[in-house]
Amino acid sequence: MNERMFCFRWMWLKPCRKLWPPPECLWMNDSNSHLTLKLSRLERLMDISQTLVSTLDHHKLLREIIQAAIELTHCEAASIMLADPQTGELRFEATTNIESAQMEGLVIPIDNSIAGWIFTNAQPLIVPDTSQDPRWNRNVDSRVAFVTRSILGVPLINRGKAIGVLQALNKTSGDFTEDDTNILATLAAQAAVAIINARLFQQSDLISEIVHELRQPLGAIMATTGLLSRAELPENKKAMLIQTIQRETDRLNTMATDFLDMARLESGRMRFRKEPFNLPELVNECVEIVRPQAAARGLTIHLELDPSLTGLNSDRGKLKQVLLNLLTNAVKYNKEHGHITISTRRAAEEMECRVSVTDTGKGIPPESLAQIFQKFYRVPDSEGYATGTGLGLSIAKKMVEVLGGEMKVESQVGQGSTFWFTQPLEASKQ
Repeated sequence: MNERMFCFRWMWLKPCRKLWPPPECLWMNDSNSHLTLKLSRLERLMDISQTLVSTLDHHKLLREIIQAAIELTHCEAASIMLADPQTGELRFEATTNIESAQMEGLVIPIDNSIAGWIFTNAQPLIVPDTSQDPRWNRNVDSRVAFVTRSILGVPLINRGKAIGVLQALNKTSGDFTEDDTNILATLAAQAAVAIINARLFQQSDLISEIVHELRQPLGAIMATTGLLSRAELPENKKAMLIQTIQRETDRLNTMATDFLDMARLESGRMRFRKEPFNLPELVNECVEIVRPQAAARGLTIHLELDPSLTGLNSDRGKLKQVLLNLLTNAVKYNKEHGHITISTRRAAEEMECRVSVTDTGKGIPPESLAQIFQKFYRVPDSEGYATGTGLGLSIAKKMVEVLGGEMKVESQVGQGSTFWFTQPLEASKQ
């Protein structure tokens, strides 16, 4: 074996993170820089692979993959499209050039599209000039104000079946090459496995929590039905037990809805649709829904609404769900004959709007504030005081964040709490 061949083999056998030997062991000719670049990319791919296999958060994983695609192929942007398991459509799940909320509703046709061809044929494809390719779908560029000049796309394949497409857009210098294709295909192979693993982990983790939470209402129903079977039970007691069954059945129905919402959010399958709407009208609509509950407890509701927020560009249905969750909590955890204040205003130098819901209830202990948005968390002091799944706030916060905002809480024990969230105004033409 000559010295050069020995050095090349040593490169792969050396038990350390460095993939290449000292410079003197490499061929000293024109291909030296090209070989060094390939080895450098492979070394970086190894680092990225370790990150992918250890990342079980679905959204974080997708962000890691598209950032890795940009770095490894030296392009301007990257995106991941995954096949919807129900419809079979390709939908954007992560991209560096489109806001999260803008991705919702962007469906890539399987027929007559570059991504569709890659997905259907399960083969990589380089398109050096999109304007010359009849499969190029210009709808996405026109909606997000981005110009796609060239594309390198590879299929995401798991167990021989395509689950999506990974694309690199606009090579920063020159054209996409065979080396770019090989490195992106290798990344895609590892990414597909990581995506499936993250989905399975989240599903199993959520299922175990769901089973635990279901035991209490199911146990109550079982115990109650057992008592109802006794012939000697008075009629007034039977009526009380029937109410218990109805209450726990309603609780199970709420749990089922929350569990499905959380599963869709964590798997990236929940769809969002942004469109302009009147925020004050939405707030009034939500207030009217909870007003009977508030009146039953003697609560008064105050509104402090900015009348100019009439064209907020966001998902009206999802924000209605968020608002109803906050208002329902403000009713349940308030003191008798207390107050609820809902306000909307512009914030952050007119770049966002802020919606807040304030109650005059028991407040949240400082040690619980950091956990209040965690799944299935309920303030220990409130166990038995009000029922719930412990998922409402977690779901609301995730929805707000997907739509480009944030959600926070401020509270003082004995004085009440304020939950607030923001939404960006950049695209709402306020």
